[in-house]
Amino acid sequence: MPPRRVITGRSQEPRQRFAEELRSLRMQKGYSLRPLGDRLGWDWSLFGKMENGETLGGPEVVQALDQHYETPGLLLALWELAAGDHKQFRERYRRYMALEAEAVSLWHFAVSVLPGLLQTPGYAREVLAAGGLKGPELEQQVGARMGRRELLEGEDAPPFRTILSEAVLRTAPRDSGEWRGQLEYLAEAAERPNLIVHVLPHSAGMHGLMGAAVMFLRLPEGRTVAYTENGYRGELIEETQPVEKLQLAYDAVRDLALSSAESRKFVLRILEEVPCDPST
Repeated sequence: MPPRRVITGRSQEPRQRFAEELRSLRMQKGYSLRPLGDRLGWDWSLFGKMENGETLGGPEVVQALDQHYETPGLLLALWELAAGDHKQFRERYRRYMALEAEAVSLWHFAVSVLPGLLQTPGYAREVLAAGGLKGPELEQQVGARMGRRELLEGEDAPPFRTILSEAVLRTAPRDSGEWRGQLEYLAEAAERPNLIVHVLPHSAGMHGLMGAAVMFLRLPEGRTVAYTENGYRGELIEETQPVEKLQLAYDAVRDLALSSAESRKFVLRILEEVPCDPST
């Protein structure tokens, strides 16, 4: 059998191919590493190390690059092949991130923490640290989470609705200054035309989404998928019947929540309760 002909001329070794693709996409955009870091919110040196093959980066970093280069799922797939260890990157979460980048609308319920798409760096850092991350890995994941916020920015950003359990707004970071900044960012975001924020007060009582956060993605072909997550695991749900069941529960919760105008006032009242920094 004759040897297989290499068509692209690029490396057939997964890790090297991943690095080559990153470098090629950046050069097609026509800018250097530092502007790339500025645009996506990471230290530019991380991208340099990824392009040199010194590190693969994390899945959220790669997802942000996929969104930036408008190559939904390509870099994530190459990343998974380069990582070689499927335990490092669960297939369903990889698929969820690719679908999130393609979604034409998103709606969400937060049971305990704000959605990553609306987090500030300080808030994200404390949430991720509480989950056990620390050191360079922590900072890398904070940067990755900030990069994902690009999904909701710009003229073509998809509509996003979130319902926040009151518990989310009553669970503050230790740093009151960071909490103030997060609440101010949330109140500002709630005024964007593509964002709707609801608050579900404690007085609403029990409901069908108390066990986990859930994100719904409406895809270009018209179908909807859901991603549920608790403190220990997440699950992508694509089957029609369970997704519809979750949607019914979500609709019932939305009926119990405050209107968007009332919800913004609720957030501002919480903000007024945050102690001011005496040094300012």
